Amino acid sequence: MSARRDAYGKSAFTAIDIPIAATKLAQAAGRLIRTQTDKGVVAVLDPRLVTKGYGKSIIEMLPPMEFTNNQERAKEFLAYAVKSR
Repeated sequence: MSARRDAYGKSAFTAIDIPIAATKLAQAAGRLIRTQTDKGVVAVLDPRLVTKGYGKSIIEMLPPMEFTNNQERAKEFLAYAVKSR
């Protein structure tokens, strides 16, 4: 990985690290939600997902899901998920 980063130079973060992070996050979400009836919350507690420009790229690489940075909306969804079990 170090040699690949060296080859990309300053664009290594965008070309290598962001796609790897997005893939790992998408895989984690896929392990949580396996069927259409599964419900869950993928919580990313790192504010850079919404404060840095690359965060939008990561979000766009995720499977279709509701996205919120509103704590009350997350609580509502969790309450709904628990009731519908």
